[in-house]
Amino acid sequence: MKRRTLIKGGIAGLASLYVSNLYGSPLFNEAIAKLPIGPFKPNWASLAQYQVPDWYRDAKFGIWAHWGPQCQPERGDWYARGMYQEGSDQYKYHCEKYGHPSKFGFKDVINEWKAEKWDPDALLALYKKAGAKYFMALANHHDNLDLYDSKHQKWNSTRVGPKKDIMAGWARAAKKQGLPLGVSVHAAHAWRWYETAQRSDKSGPMAGVPYDGKLSPTDGKGTWWQGFDPQELYAQNHPLSENSLDDGSIHGQWNWGNGASPPSKEYIGNFYDRTIDLIDKYEPEMIYFDDTALPLWPVSDAGLRIAAHMYNKSIKKHGKLKAVITGKILDEQQRKCMVWDIERGQSNAIEPLAWQTDTCIGQWHYDRRIYDNNHYKSSKTVIHTLIDVVSKNGNLLLNVPLRGDGSIDDKELVVVEEIGDWMRINSESIYATRPWKVFGEGPAMESAAPLSAQGFNEGKGKPFGASDIRFVKKGQVLYATMLGWPKDRKALIKTLSTSMGKVERISLLGERNAILFKQNAGGLEIELPELAPGKSAFVFKIEGNIV
Repeated sequence: MKRRTLIKGGIAGLASLYVSNLYGSPLFNEAIAKLPIGPFKPNWASLAQYQVPDWYRDAKFGIWAHWGPQCQPERGDWYARGMYQEGSDQYKYHCEKYGHPSKFGFKDVINEWKAEKWDPDALLALYKKAGAKYFMALANHHDNLDLYDSKHQKWNSTRVGPKKDIMAGWARAAKKQGLPLGVSVHAAHAWRWYETAQRSDKSGPMAGVPYDGKLSPTDGKGTWWQGFDPQELYAQNHPLSENSLDDGSIHGQWNWGNGASPPSKEYIGNFYDRTIDLIDKYEPEMIYFDDTALPLWPVSDAGLRIAAHMYNKSIKKHGKLKAVITGKILDEQQRKCMVWDIERGQSNAIEPLAWQTDTCIGQWHYDRRIYDNNHYKSSKTVIHTLIDVVSKNGNLLLNVPLRGDGSIDDKELVVVEEIGDWMRINSESIYATRPWKVFGEGPAMESAAPLSAQGFNEGKGKPFGASDIRFVKKGQVLYATMLGWPKDRKALIKTLSTSMGKVERISLLGERNAILFKQNAGGLEIELPELAPGKSAFVFKIEGNIV
């Protein structure tokens, strides 16, 4: 997951081109044959019936285990691509640790990954204690390894690497804790993403020796992967995309435009079958797609068919729709069809429809350097992000990266436990709340970083302080959260002047003693106790005729 840019003309332009050329094609006939049974059909107009379920709107906070074989080297995100980029940090690290990518490719990294310290029950208990109301597990990444017992992908975690059904372990643990299960699906991009594996060094003693991205089954005779086809993992029996040798060009081709090599019908069909198998076997309540809109859109309707299947299956199971699908870089029509997800960023306004920001306390895949250099996000930063996002009608999905062996490191553990400490005092101001008339006040609003189509505005604005307030409501109660503790122990909430209505009662969550306040035309003045009830952010519970 990294920054992407839209192609010229945007999604709408490509969508129109796709639809105009679809009817009568084999792909269209195949889609008709696989129409799901239920009210949702595989088109945007039908998916616009979607209503975000209350469980998700009430949950507000989820934790994500963005964990797979790319965590094994402990060298950060997109390792299985970067290791094939000659001269890059990950290439150099790989050559030193494992050997040259012509001899030791990512398939061999998968073989090294054993997940020997993975304890899903302990991790899910920790996440629930921290206040998570849903859990997200990685089902596959761009590296194309399915982390479940896949009927349609031989390269899966039950047959290689850990030789465990990772998803089944997560699903059982989530059910034990009563947390809805989400799955994140990223494999639609393997076709373009792995193109670096087709390369070879341009200089040095290995110049011209191809990396392992074009290997065939016959090359595996006598190796650990004998009987496996590397192309089922790498998917590289195709011409390179335009400008493929420019490592940054992939971001402009993320939605299959600007010269991206078009995926084959077989590749698309395999991705569709794998994803339907995932949904039917593990019955997640939520799917996170790391795609512009839906997977393979607009060059295929596979994503539309998957979405319709997910929604219809949920209705059949529950008697009503409880499923959630998230997608990125959505236009106004598409935001009616699923939940808009903003990667490492957030909106600067109250959104009319529920949305989500996903972020991480470190890198998406585990990076030992972040641990060594103490570069994890603090619990304070995470808590402030949660409060800000919820005030704007959003949810926060937080990745806490696991080590390759499946364990959480001690510094991450502190962050997670501190989030839980705050939630135990203040969670009533988070769960089942809804936006108020305005989301907040304070200096941070004035310097908020603009939100681009791709997201990634996280951390670019002014840090929050005691003068920054965020509002939410629940029934007849207004919660006003102060994102710092004033040194003079005096709080002023300008928005809550007498013109807004009368404040009758105030309490400070975590504080037993009465709180003194005065309301006038300048706002609501509050006398604070000598000691702060906790850390990071402080919640006033306000009652009166202001809601």
